[in-house]
Amino acid sequence: MAKWTPKHEAPEPLEGPVVPTIIGGTILWFVLFLVQLPFYGWFDDRGHAWWVWTCLAGAGLGLIGIYYVHRRDAAIKRAQALREAP
Repeated sequence: MAKWTPKHEAPEPLEGPVVPTIIGGTILWFVLFLVQLPFYGWFDDRGHAWWVWTCLAGAGLGLIGIYYVHRRDAAIKRAQALREAP
């Protein structure tokens, strides 16, 4: 197994606009939930009601994600400010 172990350092993680990305994804999940909600009977008749609830779960988990990444972003900025302070 040692021959498959990489011999180089891992790259630094990419940082980007994480908070807006999570907010956009959460909005998308919630919009998908709202679009499918009027057709719940159709989904339920075909055994696909879980699609509707998956979208709602995605929106709910997205709200948790927004909280998490917002706090993470604030902690990164605080740590960077402490490093730059004299």
